Parts: sequence; C-alpha cells; structure tokens
Amino acid sequence: MKLPFLPEIALDLAPEHVRLFDATGGYRSDTPPPFWSFAWPGGLALARYLIDHPAAVRGRTVADLGAGSGLVGIAAALAGAERVTAVDTDPAALGAARRNAAANGVSVDTSDRLPAVDVIVAGDVFYSAPVAAAALKSLRRARIAALVGDPGRGFLPERLFEELAVYDVPVRRVLEDGDVMRTRIWRLVTSGAASAGP
Repeated sequence: MKLPFLPEIALDLAPEHVRLFDATGGYRSDTPPPFWSFAWPGGLALARYLIDHPAAVRGRTVADLGAGSGLVGIAAALAGAERVTAVDTDPAALGAARRNAAANGVSVDTSDRLPAVDVIVAGDVFYSAPVAAAALKSLRRARIAALVGDPGRGFLPERLFEELAVYDVPVRRVLEDGDVMRTRIWRLVTSGAASAGP
C-alpha cells in the first residue's frame, strides 16, 4: 500500500477500515495488539523528515526503536544510513519490518534488543507512561542523536527535547479522532544530540 503522505515507501498494512483489535478478535492481555499493521502519525512524520533531511542519518548506524512495520527504519535506509536495525519486542512486528524492507528494496536488520548505534529514531512511542519511560531510557543510548516523531499523545517530556519540524499528517479516522494530526519531530537534547543536525 502506497502512503499518500509518503509516496516513496510502500507498506503491507491492514486495510483502511480495520481498527487496532479487529485482527486479533478483540483485546487479550497476553497478546500484544498488532501495532505493526498500521502506519502511525509519529512514524509517518519522522519517516517524511528523514527522507527530506537525509543528512540526519546518512552514513550513520541507525536503530528504529519500537519499529512496528519498519517504516522509519526503511526511510532511514532510503536516506543513506550505513546500517539500520529495526528494534521491537513483538516478533510479528520484526517479521513485518523484514517483509516491508524487502518490498522497498532496502536492507534492514531486526532485533528485540537495542544495539549500539549512532542515531536512534522512534515514531509514536510516547503513548503511555511506562512505555515513555522505557523509550526515554533507550533514546539516551544514542551516540550522536535521538529523533522522535510524536503527535502529542501526552507522555513526551518536551523539556528534554528540541523541536525540529511540524507536519500535518493524514490519519485513519478508525484509529484517531480526526483525519489529520499535527505531529512534531523532536531531537533529544544531550551532549551528543545537541551537536548533531540535519
């Protein structure tokens, strides 16, 4: 499926009318929902940013944290990253990332552990307090920069980040509260991240 906001990339996603738990037959606490079968606004905006600002990742090792479909990692690979690793705890997501990378003609490694890399990218990972805390801890491991796409879900500690860009991202009404979400690209402000630029 081609994405209107990101025509450079095609993904194998759930059909437009499908909601998050439709594919699993309803909520079950022992089975993670198939987040990987949707392109979320934070990931879409961050992928657009990387395609538009390839210097952010070109020639660098990159980890796509909470990779889901692999969208942001694929964008990093298309932007010229030296090596990309899609990182997710859901084996189904890692399988989706491998399939989507192959369909887009790029090489993306997969792992359930975060490797040591220059740049960490993360789309839409600040959606709950526990996940946000774990994501922030992981983002601080980037050697050069940590970049985040976030549509304002409420758990991003903005005081620790520098805003780089804003996008109005088309979204699925069955997943969100409207047709467009204003989504920001942020860079974690640390000694390494502060010196990195697009």
